[in-house]
Amino acid sequence: MFLFKKKHLFILLIVLMILVGLIGFSLSKRSNLTLIEDFVHDSVGWLQQVVNEPVNFTTTFFSNINEIKNVYSENQELKAQLEEIRQLEYENQEKTKEIEELQAILGKTESDFLQNFNAIQASVVARSKDYWFKQITINKGTQDGVGPNMAVITGEGMIGKVQTSSPFTSTVLLLNGFDRSNRISVNVDQDENAADMSGFIVGYDEETDYLLLELNENNDNLKAGQVVFSSGLGGVFPKGLEIGEVTEVTEGRYSLTKVAYVKPSADFESVHHVIVIDRGMITTEEAEAAEEESTDEVDES
Repeated sequence: MFLFKKKHLFILLIVLMILVGLIGFSLSKRSNLTLIEDFVHDSVGWLQQVVNEPVNFTTTFFSNINEIKNVYSENQELKAQLEEIRQLEYENQEKTKEIEELQAILGKTESDFLQNFNAIQASVVARSKDYWFKQITINKGTQDGVGPNMAVITGEGMIGKVQTSSPFTSTVLLLNGFDRSNRISVNVDQDENAADMSGFIVGYDEETDYLLLELNENNDNLKAGQVVFSSGLGGVFPKGLEIGEVTEVTEGRYSLTKVAYVKPSADFESVHHVIVIDRGMITTEEAEAAEEESTDEVDES
């Protein structure tokens, strides 16, 4: 039974093929078609349209999906490349800053000023979580000659002092963490013909990110643009370390003195390499200043 059906199906297929062939041959020889030929021709055309429309739609649909996938993949690759370029630019900028910082440190170390002291170069290895931007840890300690209360500077200026030291590392308290208990004796540079004004860095203003300077006396010569240096008095900081520049001058408490805002010369937020200054020997100027201060105290008594 199955073979019989299969045989009939095969015969029907052969007949259809012969019929289509005859129609094609007939169409190629004549321009006018019979009614039957018109019907067959239109039926075949309609069937082709019915079959081709879904096929074309499906083909176009999957082709569009592939194009979307390709565009998405290319977009992801471009994003990754752009992110890589940005990362490289950032790393390049950081390396450039670090090179400039190292060059400034080297220039400072070789300066005539530091020839009077034991200058110890160090790198920042950590920042305090509790006092962000107020304490840093450096990779030099007591075995390298670093000890508490030593001044710490960068190529731009002073940033603070050593607070504690262990054999291999030290903690540095930055100037923006100073208060009146850690005040710094300073001089304000004036014209060559005028004596420097003296005062103290007594704190840090969080709103302006500037240091606070109080003069020892009410002096109208204090102006914006003047540079503030360590005075060398107090036994902690050597004389002549640049601290910052006066930006604004106001009246102090009860108008008895002047208070100034000082923009730090060094950037506390971007410190990678520093110099620790060991006051192993006192300069001639400091010795004379100390002797003069001692003489004044004797005279007053």
